[in-house]
Amino acid sequence: MKPVLLLARRELATFLNTWWGWAILAMVLLIDGLLFNAFAMGSSPRFSADVLEDFFYFSSGTTMIAGVLLTMRLLAEERQAGTIVLLQTAPISEGQVVLGKFLGAMGFLFIITLLTIYMPILIQVNGKVSWGQIGAGYLGLLCLGGSAVAIGTFGSAVSKNQLLAAVIGGTVLVLMLLGWLLARITEPPISEVLSYSALFDRHFQPFMRGRINSESLILYGSVIFGFLLLSTRVLQARRLQ
Repeated sequence: MKPVLLLARRELATFLNTWWGWAILAMVLLIDGLLFNAFAMGSSPRFSADVLEDFFYFSSGTTMIAGVLLTMRLLAEERQAGTIVLLQTAPISEGQVVLGKFLGAMGFLFIITLLTIYMPILIQVNGKVSWGQIGAGYLGLLCLGGSAVAIGTFGSAVSKNQLLAAVIGGTVLVLMLLGWLLARITEPPISEVLSYSALFDRHFQPFMRGRINSESLILYGSVIFGFLLLSTRVLQARRLQ
């Protein structure tokens, strides 16, 4: 486990020491702040719980975008710069490489997400919301962000350049978000499968309202595990080439 933590710390330090990491952090906070002020707070009186729900709704989009942008360089940059050979010859398995890079990206995404806490606190100034709803909403954001990071890691694993990695990761993520839409035009049991596999509609909205579903946690955990496993298999296949 020590090599994984060392690699995760290295990736986290890379985000903190480069303009790219700070640019993503600034972008997320700026967009979240603008959307919160323009749409969540609005100009007419609203229930505090509804304002908080809208905050998590808008934040889910920026969190997923940040997840893809953070991961586009994880493995694609190593291959582009030729340093992937060092990782492949180091005494560390492909699974440990993938897990370490995933944890590093998740660590930085956690910092970004944590910095948005001032917006729910602002709601508390003029209203009252349950800390349980806030906690559930942030748990949902991290689950959704973790899924985006895992999907983005897979995109970075199969790509030779960072732009293509972002395109692949973003495309897969959008397809998994649109499952609920496809479920409406298909028949059971396919519609049930598509509805269940959709990342947002059925699974994230309960978190927005302060409810934690074990079904949703299982899905997000399965998506993260599945795409990290696929990323590991891609690295193993490339080593054998």
